[in-house]
Amino acid sequence: MAVERSGAVTMRGNPLTLIGAELKPGQPAPAFKLVGAGMKEVTLDQFKGKVKIISTVPSVDTPVCDAETRRFNEEAAKLPSDVVILTVSMDLPFAQARWCGAAGVDKVTTLSDYRGAHFGEAYGVLIKELYLLARVVFVVDKNDKITYVEYVKEVANHPNYEAALEAARKAAA
Repeated sequence: MAVERSGAVTMRGNPLTLIGAELKPGQPAPAFKLVGAGMKEVTLDQFKGKVKIISTVPSVDTPVCDAETRRFNEEAAKLPSDVVILTVSMDLPFAQARWCGAAGVDKVTTLSDYRGAHFGEAYGVLIKELYLLARVVFVVDKNDKITYVEYVKEVANHPNYEAALEAARKAAA
């Protein structure tokens, strides 16, 4: 049975429960299997030797998630070439692809955890009450060690983009 963290995040001030342990810098990034474009399986191993900004969001079709994913897409061009940005949500891959096309998002890789929420549990970001992922940003270095984490307390708030981007630049240096 997975760890449950009551009140770990809020939505409009209402406390919610996250399933899975809280991850911290210095820990290895848990392996994952997500669903990408064309329903293809995508794993952490496919990004070996790259710095990964992993942004988890409730749904790309909501205002803050939309703005966050667009912001990371804009910032991607300014980052070293060995940094990848992954946005993970419970949205179906078809919906993610449609949204990316409409938003002109082409530098962020969207991935879906809709098949069992195993990523959500492993990364401690699955919201029990909503079966959505919380807003969290992880930076994972080239050796798959977590170097930065921000669990955004209020799901409707933006993450600290500058801190995450700086952590990614440091990890790539």
